[in-house]
Parts: sequence; C-alpha cells; structure tokens
Amino acid sequence: MPEAATVALDDLLASVTPGGRDPGPRPHVIVNFVASLDGRATFHGRSGPLGDDGDRAMFHGLREQADAVLVGTNTLRVERYGRILSQPARRERRAASGRVEEPLACVVTRTGRLPTDIPLFAEPEQRIVVFAAAEVDLRGVGAQVELVRLEPGELTLTTVVAHLRSDHDVRLLLCEGGPTLFSSLLHEGIVDELFLTLVPKLTGGGASPTITTGPELPDLAEVMTLWLLERAGSLYLRGALREWSR
Repeated sequence: MPEAATVALDDLLASVTPGGRDPGPRPHVIVNFVASLDGRATFHGRSGPLGDDGDRAMFHGLREQADAVLVGTNTLRVERYGRILSQPARRERRAASGRVEEPLACVVTRTGRLPTDIPLFAEPEQRIVVFAAAEVDLRGVGAQVELVRLEPGELTLTTVVAHLRSDHDVRLLLCEGGPTLFSSLLHEGIVDELFLTLVPKLTGGGASPTITTGPELPDLAEVMTLWLLERAGSLYLRGALREWSR
C-alpha cells in the first residue's frame, strides 16, 4: 500500500541497509516484532505461535541485512535461540557481497546471568559479544564470545551501540526484543525504524506483554509509515520514528 503490487521481500529489504551512507557514531537501529490483533507480543509465553511463514521470511530477511542482532536475555532463554543465520544460502549471499557470513549476536546483562545452555552459545561459528556489569560464567560455551565489562553506571544501551559501531563496525543493528529492551531503546532515543507484523489472530487475554513494556515515554513517539504490505491477512509495517530518523 498505497499502490497494489507484488514484491519480492528480499529485494525490498535490501533498501534497509545504510549502503554507502555513514550512519554516524552509532548504528542505524531497527526493531522487529510480531503482534496479535489484541496487541499481544507472545502467546503462551512465546512469539513463535503468532507468526506464519510470511513473518518468518521477514524475520530471517532482516537478519540477513543486519550487521548485528541485539536480543534480551529473557528472549534468548524463552525462544531458545540458535545460530543467527542458519540457512547456508543466506550466509553465501552475504559472503558474495563482501560481508562477513553472518551477523554478530549482541547481549546485554547487568546480573551476569546468561542462558548459556541454549543452542546459540554452543555454535562454534557464531560470534557473540556480551556487555556485562557483573562476572559472567562462560565455562563450556562453544561459541566465539567476547566479553565487555562495564561499570554499572556505564552500562547503557547508548554506550553499547556506540561500542558496536566503533569496535565492530556495526552499521545496521537489528533488535528482536523483548518488550523491555525495546522500551529501553526508546527511552534512550536510539530507535530509527520499527518493523511490525500484525497477524489476524487473537490471544483472548492473558498476561502476555505488548511490544513495549516499562515506564511510559514523556511524550508519544510518532511513527511515519514507510510502507505497508499485506499477505494472507497479515499486515507488515515498516515505520520510521520521526524524532530520531535520519
């Protein structure tokens, strides 16, 4: 919308990358979520049941474009994260374009507690950077993990994304949640775009969170629609946050 057309998703998502433009002192930050019609981001505790193959195509397509993927520790634990790009074809396309084969995984923890039993931490080819304000036990981890220790007062998401830009040349950072992490990014003013899949499903209530959880912002954050797609009853929104979009 507004023009009716059929689009190839991977071609459309290629426009998400900053390209030759320098994103500045921090990466261009995009956030991806799925939500039910009654506003829930999970069903029975997980986001997976809400989506379909179209939502999964969006999910993996955005991962292919990103330089790094930021995920909250609880989301990692509940969704049992594995390798960021599990499909060889996506890794091959990145390598053919001169990029590293897959995105860096990024985790932030104040407590030092990580779900190191999930498949992500067992994957020897997966690069992970952990920003922590406490000791982290990485015994038995098979992935390539870099630990960045910061004082509690220094450990902000603003500091994290600046490190990702300066130390790892991250130009496009994808955040996959959860809702508390998204809210924290909003409060620190470092979200540029939101990708939201709205599925034609109802949870019927319950205690599942919405896509943001935490204190309200001082003012509403306005989102400008860049495009809106429809497939099998699901709506796919790409929106730019007006206050921070560049």
